[in-house]
Amino acid sequence: MKNKTEIVNIFTRKTLGLTFVLSAAALAFAQEKAGVSGTIVNKKNQPVPYASVTFSNKANKSLSDAVLTDEKGQYKIQLTPGDYDIAVEAIDYKKSIVNKSIAASGNIGALSIEPEATTTLDGKTNEIQGIVITAASTKPYKVELDKKTYDPSQDIVSKGGNLQDVLTNVPSVSVDTDGTVSMRGSSNVKFLINGKPSALLGIDDGANALQSIPADQIDRIEVITNPSSKFEASGTAGILNIILKKNKKTGFNGSVTGTLGYLPQTALNTNLSWRKGKFTWFLNGGGGYRESKNTNRNDALFNSGINKETHNESISKNKNDNYNATGGITYDISEKTSVNASGTVRTFDSDNKGNINYFDNPFAGGTIFRQRTSLGNGNNLAFQGDFGLDHKFDDKGQNLSLSLSLQRNRSNTDSNINDTKDGAFQLLNIIDQNTINKSVIAKADYELPLGENSKLEAGYRLDANNNDYSNQVLQSTTNNLAAPGLDYLKKYTYDATYKEMFNAFYLQFKSKIGKLGYQLGLRDEISNVDINYLNRDGDAIIKSKNYNNLFPSVFLSYDIAKDNQFLVNYSRRIDRPRSFFLIPNPNYSDNQNIFDGNIDLNPSYVDSYEIGYNFSKKTFNINPTLYYRHTTDDVKMLVYDQEATTTINGVNQTLTTFHTKPINLGTDDRIGMDLNFSWDATKWLKFLGNVDVFRYKTDGVYFDPDIMKEPTSFEGKGFSSRARLTSTFKVDKTFSFQLQGFYRGAQKTQSIDRKDMYALSLGASKTIWSGNGTISFNIQDIFNTRAMRSTAYGSNYVRDSYMQWQPRQFALSLTYRFKQGEKVDQPKKKKDINSNAAGDDQQGSPM
Repeated sequence: MKNKTEIVNIFTRKTLGLTFVLSAAALAFAQEKAGVSGTIVNKKNQPVPYASVTFSNKANKSLSDAVLTDEKGQYKIQLTPGDYDIAVEAIDYKKSIVNKSIAASGNIGALSIEPEATTTLDGKTNEIQGIVITAASTKPYKVELDKKTYDPSQDIVSKGGNLQDVLTNVPSVSVDTDGTVSMRGSSNVKFLINGKPSALLGIDDGANALQSIPADQIDRIEVITNPSSKFEASGTAGILNIILKKNKKTGFNGSVTGTLGYLPQTALNTNLSWRKGKFTWFLNGGGGYRESKNTNRNDALFNSGINKETHNESISKNKNDNYNATGGITYDISEKTSVNASGTVRTFDSDNKGNINYFDNPFAGGTIFRQRTSLGNGNNLAFQGDFGLDHKFDDKGQNLSLSLSLQRNRSNTDSNINDTKDGAFQLLNIIDQNTINKSVIAKADYELPLGENSKLEAGYRLDANNNDYSNQVLQSTTNNLAAPGLDYLKKYTYDATYKEMFNAFYLQFKSKIGKLGYQLGLRDEISNVDINYLNRDGDAIIKSKNYNNLFPSVFLSYDIAKDNQFLVNYSRRIDRPRSFFLIPNPNYSDNQNIFDGNIDLNPSYVDSYEIGYNFSKKTFNINPTLYYRHTTDDVKMLVYDQEATTTINGVNQTLTTFHTKPINLGTDDRIGMDLNFSWDATKWLKFLGNVDVFRYKTDGVYFDPDIMKEPTSFEGKGFSSRARLTSTFKVDKTFSFQLQGFYRGAQKTQSIDRKDMYALSLGASKTIWSGNGTISFNIQDIFNTRAMRSTAYGSNYVRDSYMQWQPRQFALSLTYRFKQGEKVDQPKKKKDINSNAAGDDQQGSPM
């Protein structure tokens, strides 16, 4: 523990030191500057508050700068003497550009701007939420040919939170109380960071990893419900591509955000960047402390032979520390070639205390009370290095992109568990789990325009993943601290290695004939999986799996009019089992609720069809999508009970244990309507909504006589729904608040009945310090109703379950932005002929 603290202290000191050194370097580059002031007024000579004033140096773009006016329409700025184009922009006013020569310090007088006669979709300016230098309007949600993009900057409720908080507000996305993310009712979602898998997300994309990525570092989220052949084929529900911020303004820029909250949480995050000439560097980092409380309850009634009921309640409290830092540099070798390198480190440390109470009530005898108390700690350390080269062969769109990513993630968890019965000692478990993941990802993407309306894309990707698992479980039934007499639970003590390598090739062609746009693609993925498993009982398993699959995709679009478009698409996807799903007996923490791996588990495949319509006007946008998804070899979670006999203090005791095991079985069909909309009802009221209504039908009956008394049926059909509505109220130009409501409908099969769930959250945001600061407050789950309830039906039991991953939370955050320089003009890109929205050069390579 001491070494870990020293490492964190050294890391913190070096990070702060690097920040000060780079800040000093940026100031050292500055020339002798003049203090310039002035006022922005309208035609009636009235001051215009919060107008953006951009000074563009004609001789040297790197000397350009920008500033916002205060409440009185006044501004002050430091500039290097020279000739400047001065651009003035404000909400509901026309953009004005004048030329002035700055020779010395002084007041340059008043600059006048005219009000807009009419406001168009393309010319509308942003409401100021914090500082806004550019005038282009961005809606929180926009639709493109093969993806939808969500902008979290207008999400007040998740301010100061993390990635998991942001995802709870993304249309078409749901987050369960245990942190499981799903899209359109399916949890097989593939996460990407800047277009590729990342060590930031940890091993198997756990909920803890989502909580360690600050919301303030997220630029946007790409929701890809039906990915094209250019994207990797994993994730039958779709892909969530998290694009992190990279500032593109000249000079030294940055922001700092601090957060306080309850359940107790603190966070401090910063985004820094410096751009001068051919060099750009950025540094994003921070850390925080967070407490959480998880509650689980299970009540089971047995009605065949044994005639008894069992009740258990599990409450665990966790204390987490997390730190992360990402630094990178880009160098423009020439106007057409650039190289980049970045590095990321993330630590996540946790201490947890859990308590499980068991009440067993045999009808023929008295109630038996058991208690299982655990103390544990965990440590996760992730590193990632990324290297890339981008080359433009010409100005017509012929591009080549090469990238290499090296990643390592280490996770250690230790637990001590005491089990008592009616207050007397029963047994002691000591559990030590260690996992190391190493990944290498190499990619090459090529784009070749063919005439004015066509483009050919091709690429290759190599993924090499290696997971090493080491699990040790010790048990003692002797109440003697000096000599506890620990013995291995041999079945759960093992070493395992999971190796996966796949090579992927894709070819994609897109074109447009009149109003009809089309994109055809084909992807080939060759996968090799090797598993080596050995437990202390001597059970050794060596297993190899090889797959070669083709994944076609077809995308069609028809432009009825500008911002009025039909979209039709098809793609084939694969759900590769998570590595720990394939490891027999992967964990052991609750001896009455055990997850069993299945080394014979195979991928499932889905054919996905969509028909969508997008209609956009100045104040209203609606995007209904009709979808159908057919899954074969569907992965289902089998729950069964077993009686286990344990000798404790010379007495044989029988416990009923529930096992959960993933299996391939039958099909799953879903047909539904996913509706997204945004509506600026008035200047002070805006709505963003999502409604997903679908019919589901699942089939399959499973029976294994070695572990089950009777077959379990997964047959089921019915309707379910998801809904979300965000209402934003603008009190004035600097103060807004939001209400967000969420609802998830019930879903039922013959083996499980999941109840509905709903929640309401509130957020408020105030711009301060002449636009340089923002203070935000939010309450997540106001009425504390975000909990998952279900009833499972077995051959001889009925079990009710309740789970709440996190109770109601409060958070207060403060953001300060400094030196917001002029945004750098990016090279003109050839318009994507199959998109009804502007492209973005920050998009990560998706392959």
